[in-house]
Amino acid sequence: MALIEEFKQRIHIFHSVEDDNLNRILEASQAAVTRMTGVNDLNNPEFKELVLERGRYAYNDQLEFFEENFQSELLGLSAEILPTDDGEIDKYEDGDSDGNPTNVSVSETNTQNE
Repeated sequence: MALIEEFKQRIHIFHSVEDDNLNRILEASQAAVTRMTGVNDLNNPEFKELVLERGRYAYNDQLEFFEENFQSELLGLSAEILPTDDGEIDKYEDGDSDGNPTNVSVSETNTQNE
C-alpha cells in the first residue's frame, strides 16, 4: 500500500481532494524524521510509523508537540544506526514481550584509572 493511502486511512480521509497537501506533509515528515534520526528507510516499520505520526501531527496543526511526545522513539531509531566498537552498524531485531531489544550486546569498558 502506498504511504499516502496508509496515511489517509490513519487520519480517516476517504477522498483525493487533499492528496497534494498530504504528499507535501509526508515528504516534509520523511525529511524531518531522517534529519532527527539519520534513518531514511520506509521499509523500516519504526521509521515509517514516525513519518506517519509526524504527518498526523502536521495535518492537525500540532507539530510543536511531535518531538517531545516521540522523543523515546526518535532516540531509539537513531540508536539503531550507531556503529559498534567493531565498526558495524548495530541493528536491533524484534524485542521481547516487554518491547526490549533481544540482541543487544554490551561491550566491556575499560575502567582503569590512569
